[in-house]
Amino acid sequence: MERLPSWVRQHLAALRALIVLTLILGAAYPLLVTGVAQAVFNGNANGSIIDKGGKPVGSALIGQKFTDADGNPVAKYFQSRPSAAGDGYDPTSTSASNLGPEDILDTLPVPGAKDDEGNPDEGKQSLLTQVCARSKAIGELDGVSGARPYCTPDGVGAVLKVFPAVGTVTRAVSVNQACPAAPFIATYQGVKVECGKPGEDYAAGRTVAVRGDAKAVVPADAVTASGSGLDPDISQAYAELQAPRVAKERGMPLEKVKQLITENTTGRFLGFMGDPAVNVLELNLALDRG
Repeated sequence: MERLPSWVRQHLAALRALIVLTLILGAAYPLLVTGVAQAVFNGNANGSIIDKGGKPVGSALIGQKFTDADGNPVAKYFQSRPSAAGDGYDPTSTSASNLGPEDILDTLPVPGAKDDEGNPDEGKQSLLTQVCARSKAIGELDGVSGARPYCTPDGVGAVLKVFPAVGTVTRAVSVNQACPAAPFIATYQGVKVECGKPGEDYAAGRTVAVRGDAKAVVPADAVTASGSGLDPDISQAYAELQAPRVAKERGMPLEKVKQLITENTTGRFLGFMGDPAVNVLELNLALDRG
């Protein structure tokens, strides 16, 4: 038989390698891994789905909202932490806000203005104002103080722009409080503080975050989103903060609610890593079972 040309032999060898590797890596290996996962970690491999009345209601690994049709918290349920994944806990858009501790200046909405899509200008809240607003809302929902350092009583970042940037202050503006709001402090270094005017450029001023003397009662995980936006757990502190409200709404003894919190709390990983956490979905389902 006549010997095949070298280029044909090379193509045949490449084709054989493609077929063998496809069978090994594209079929045999995935089947092996899937089989081991189903045998050893059946629940986790299938998404840790939780059923209620024979119907799946969520996953123990992915958080979800417990709100009504208008997005308001349902008072008889424990609330999850905030989420930056899509519209909230969207597995197809898992993400964080990517905002950092220096993101403290809001962009105030300009009345009558529209964005690039023709919608009314809504401005842009800084991470600090988001935290302040969430803390204020949780305080109102759970009947505790929503105050925290660097936040104004009306739930925005307590931030000034002072002019000039260097030297004796001659002007001070509470840039996150749109006029006609009353600034959170009346004066700064002897200068009357102004409210912020939407659309005005304050970039030339020096940014001053005012700490104040408030002590945070609302835990940090209640006002900040996780890195994935899918965290199904909350801290024990946040669960205990919500317990009186849930007990009242359900007409249950507070001690019973606290017992359910304990039963749905996982310990530290390997006994020393991280903090104990409470799975919100499992806790709420336990409440529904009574």
